[in-house]
Amino acid sequence: MIERYTLPEMGNLWTEAYKLKTWLQVEIAVCEAQAELGYIPSAAVAEIKAKANFDPQRVLEIEAEVRHDVIAFLTNVNEYVGEAGRYIHLGLTSSDVLDTALALQLVASLDLLLQRLSDLIQAIRQKATEHRHTVMTGRSHGIHAEPITFGFKLAGWLAEVLRHQQRLISLRETIAVGKISGAVGTYANVEPRVEARACHKLGLQPDTASTQVISRDRHADYVQQLALVAASIERFAVEIRNLQRTDVLEVEEFFSKGQKGSSAMPHKRNPIRSERLTGMARIIRAHAVAAVENVALWHERDISHSSVERVIFPDACILTHFMLVEMTDLVKNLLVYPENMERNMNCYGGVVFSQRVLLALIDKGLSREEAYAIVQQSAHSAWNKPEGNFHNLISKDPRVTQKLSPTEIEACFDPQHHLNNLEQVYQRLGI
Repeated sequence: MIERYTLPEMGNLWTEAYKLKTWLQVEIAVCEAQAELGYIPSAAVAEIKAKANFDPQRVLEIEAEVRHDVIAFLTNVNEYVGEAGRYIHLGLTSSDVLDTALALQLVASLDLLLQRLSDLIQAIRQKATEHRHTVMTGRSHGIHAEPITFGFKLAGWLAEVLRHQQRLISLRETIAVGKISGAVGTYANVEPRVEARACHKLGLQPDTASTQVISRDRHADYVQQLALVAASIERFAVEIRNLQRTDVLEVEEFFSKGQKGSSAMPHKRNPIRSERLTGMARIIRAHAVAAVENVALWHERDISHSSVERVIFPDACILTHFMLVEMTDLVKNLLVYPENMERNMNCYGGVVFSQRVLLALIDKGLSREEAYAIVQQSAHSAWNKPEGNFHNLISKDPRVTQKLSPTEIEACFDPQHHLNNLEQVYQRLGI
């Protein structure tokens, strides 16, 4: 399932071949910078650029012997380049290449995530516009509260994903950082001007003060932001799951022709996609914990973070990408049942309008405590009873009819009152 959605885009960014490609990009950018500053011959750089290549399988063969991935890579590249290869990696340490190249992967992944997030924003905006006036019950604690519209519910989703868009745009600047500062970051064998030029060529900024590695707070920020995106998608998915319950059935995941929901029960139409998204969010949250654990490295560097990042970065990026694609499709094709929304809102005789009756009685001179007791008695008498009807009980209560006319009582049960100010929310979001 994930492969079908992600490998053409996100998955390709996390292959071994793509990783080695970014390593070579960094090495060549450094060579170009050193040549521009007169440290190595320009002719050698031209030869390096013309001949430099690698074979992922050959790199693995060499690594099996030397037990060092960067040395294995450089050895293989030099097999292609020849004599000019002695200028590659001049004055660098492995982390210069690894961390700068990782930044390229993370930026490329983030650009894809921003594209898919934009798709989700558009899908939610469209569905919110479509259901701007579709009245339904708002719920708190899972219990009927007061009327809202389905468009308003989606407006909350839209505001949330727009915040994620701003966070990811800001995150791009945070993560688009390289370091070409040598062992322990002192520039002892490669000067800062080389770093500045090389990073510029790669579309990165030099790290402000790297050690032998770029500090992992940046990377923890990256995974935490993806975990936030996943948490929002989970929130939307859980909402769909709750609204799809048989006893609610106000929305439903699209159920295609020929699809089957259960091996045993032919009637089943399960919210499997929303459940899948809920589970995936748990994985990304766990990766966020691992990313934070990576921040505390020994002194100027160790490699305890490396093994963790080989798992969490591909996983977090690919899963977040899949979740965005999946949720976008789910929202676009979501089945919405306004008739069921109206039915649920009016069950038990419209108890969701209790506050309007309460306020109307207070406006007629009753104390809040007295009005609350009157309304609560009728509401609880109607609550959860097949024949319960709050509207009828209120309309027959002499304590109410002495204060409110039939027209005034009817006005309390008009859902439009609850929607009058929603236009301001829609306008803020451009819906």
